[in-house]
Amino acid sequence: MTSPRLAKATDRGRYYSDPAGGPDLISVTNVLDTAVHKHALIPWAVKLTTEWVLDNATYVAEHVQANRAVLAREIKSVHGEVRETAANLGDRIHARAEARVIGQPWPDDPEIEPYAHQLELGFSEWGVNVDKHVVAAEITVVHRTLGYAGTADLMVWLPTGPGGRPELWLIDYKTSATRPAKSVYAENAQQLAALRYAEHVLLPDDTDGAMPKIQRTGVLNLRQKSHALVEMPGDRAAFRAFRGALTNALWHHNAPTSYPALTPPASVPTIRKAA
Repeated sequence: MTSPRLAKATDRGRYYSDPAGGPDLISVTNVLDTAVHKHALIPWAVKLTTEWVLDNATYVAEHVQANRAVLAREIKSVHGEVRETAANLGDRIHARAEARVIGQPWPDDPEIEPYAHQLELGFSEWGVNVDKHVVAAEITVVHRTLGYAGTADLMVWLPTGPGGRPELWLIDYKTSATRPAKSVYAENAQQLAALRYAEHVLLPDDTDGAMPKIQRTGVLNLRQKSHALVEMPGDRAAFRAFRGALTNALWHHNAPTSYPALTPPASVPTIRKAA
């Protein structure tokens, strides 16, 4: 996950500082991480852990008696380390994509260059000239009325209308080392809708700008050897679903973490059932 300038990590997940001086705004991804169940996450973690144990069977056998507690901690950390490594890779790919779009140099990073090459192929296929067709990259959007903010990866004109007429797309980059390039998650539509229907964009001087009228939304999946632009329905229906998730997430973030237990009375009265 990339770290936009106004974003900050809290014990409740990512929030954005509001340069207008209002309360902090919960991030779009924080909403979805809190309120949307990730059905694939537990099977994925089990699969990774099982494969690690099988691949390191001799090591496990040697340590299971002598250092059982240490070994248990090591096994439990497997999926977290893989997830952190994948997140770091995704951050670097996003940063590389932003640098490409805004014309900034990028240090040599052989691990992410295959993904950058797929981005170039995607731009070439759709005839994208970044100087002419890109409206914004990594731009923060805010919805103060509802209390959230997020960062849009790319706003770009693509020739997808009738007769090749340009349409303004809101696109989110997604990266993976294992998932097929055409695969997406349903909550991606909620993420795109939340960004699409934000009230304002934040300009470089932290003032509010007009939110562009987005015509279509999609995910640009970048893989080492492939890529795919997948249109997602970031529409009003998805936005309503996001607003429900937002309400749920904010409730969880503001709910007490504990509640007092009741103390029974010293003398318990006889309880009579109502007639």
